[in-house]
Amino acid sequence: MTRHGIGRGAALSLVCGLAYWGLASWMIGGGEPWDAGTYWTLWYPGALLLSLALGLAFPARAWLWGLLVLLAQIPVVAVVAGVEPLILAGLLYALVLAVPAAAASALGGWWRRRRR
Repeated sequence: MTRHGIGRGAALSLVCGLAYWGLASWMIGGGEPWDAGTYWTLWYPGALLLSLALGLAFPARAWLWGLLVLLAQIPVVAVVAGVEPLILAGLLYALVLAVPAAAASALGGWWRRRRR
């Protein structure tokens, strides 16, 4: 994949991530996505599936797409709750949660490259 394709993958991952977490925040009534009661049963598994799908769509450097999807929570939280000192803890939290998402998108990319 060319640099152009990687840029598209990154841009689409960010747009999808921002839209996804924005929707999550809106659906829970405007709160932070990770504070939702359905975060672990609906929103986080959905983000893993989104990461997998992005890895399938853009197989080169696919691990990045899951990372970007999960890190897109941070700007959503900043808009919803404002930038507070705890945003750094949220960033660390999102980075930890991004590890399985990066693995999911990497798996999607690996599977797509293998099927060619």
